[in-house]
Amino acid sequence: MWLWLCVFLATVTLAAPAPAQTWADRTTLGIGRLFSNDFFGDGGDRWRTGSYAVSVMRGDGWDGSPPGWGEGPLLEWRFRSEIIAPRSLSGPRADDRPYAASFAFGLHSHWSLGPGEVAAGADLVTTGPQTGLGRLMANLHERFDLPRIDDSVLRSQIGDGVHPHVSVAYAQPVRIASSVTLRPFAEAQAGVEDLARLGADVIVGGAVDGSLWLRDIPSGQLYRGIEGPGRGAALTFGADWASVGGSIWLPESRGILAEPERWRARAGVHWQVAPDTSFFYGLSWLSPEVVGQGAGQLTGQLKLNFNF
Repeated sequence: MWLWLCVFLATVTLAAPAPAQTWADRTTLGIGRLFSNDFFGDGGDRWRTGSYAVSVMRGDGWDGSPPGWGEGPLLEWRFRSEIIAPRSLSGPRADDRPYAASFAFGLHSHWSLGPGEVAAGADLVTTGPQTGLGRLMANLHERFDLPRIDDSVLRSQIGDGVHPHVSVAYAQPVRIASSVTLRPFAEAQAGVEDLARLGADVIVGGAVDGSLWLRDIPSGQLYRGIEGPGRGAALTFGADWASVGGSIWLPESRGILAEPERWRARAGVHWQVAPDTSFFYGLSWLSPEVVGQGAGQLTGQLKLNFNF
């Protein structure tokens, strides 16, 4: 039932009543970026090994919180790429997950609902050799003397396809001290991966007040799509639990069994140096996603933002 609710809410969001506007009528309010790679974590070069997200925020204006329902929409044009790799790059193993490469493009909307914030939307996810990411990474590994990606790994990767994906999330910020905010959230996704998730984050430091928070898909890290006026440093901590229904990254037809539950834990530091200059570094622990994986992994997230 929650999957159909997810689809319905995301569809309604993109069709929400609002004044007729074009791209030119709106203003770019911010650009969120986040690079995730296990090179900045445990260095294992496997599983959720790397991703990059860019979110272009467009709207009428920003006063520190999303607009209400039916007001001028706050839209997020989202671009993502991701590589998921098996434990062994020298050849496929029966007990390991297949290589997967993807590009995604989507449109999401953000609005206020009572004391909370809602984000919902849809993406088209392109997968397989057609993305060119597998061959690109194989060439980069060879050029920089990294572990070689065997051709058999690329031949057995998740195949070509274009997959719709929808998601909806609700978060309710609660100020528990002068510079400490608790942000519990609930999320549902359907399409590439079907899952429901519950969790919370804690934001320590007023330097990031008035920002619009976005959530990185593989790591769960919060990153800012719109940066507030504050300066200085702030810390974020978070954890969540997910119930997994299915995943195209883990095809049962190949005898791969997904773990029915996932856990994530994370911490990060945000530093706003100047109005157009900011930095973020975070670490995320991800529990095993495949039955038999045996151990979780530690990935790192990085953002350097310089706008001139």
